[in-house]
Amino acid sequence: MQFNFEKYLGLHEPALHLQSRRAQLLAANVANADTPKFKARDINFREVMKQAEENPKGQGPLRITSTQHFQPPGFTDGYEMLYRHPRQASIDGNTVEPEAEHSAFMENTMRYMSSLRFLSGKFNTLTTAIKGQ
Repeated sequence: MQFNFEKYLGLHEPALHLQSRRAQLLAANVANADTPKFKARDINFREVMKQAEENPKGQGPLRITSTQHFQPPGFTDGYEMLYRHPRQASIDGNTVEPEAEHSAFMENTMRYMSSLRFLSGKFNTLTTAIKGQ
């Protein structure tokens, strides 16, 4: 009988990759909070995970099958990076709101840690099953 890791781990593995990429984007936003004309970017986590649930094999219109493929501007790993709309525009054109970015970063960190704990539990269950305890 063949064991399928993708089915066993479910959506937590792609969620972990997405949360990692989102953490990079949010960190870049915070780092550029004082850069004139910098536009804050983010990923709509719920929308991307909904697409991943509906299309588990990545069969969507922007599937990446080779590292040599060109990607449309604003797309990374098959999902779209969106610009944030600031609540209050700044004079220098920067759209980063540090408080909102910190809040989003902390929320993303909590999601990341939850996914790691869930995956750790899955692998501990596998280890126990393999050892036969």
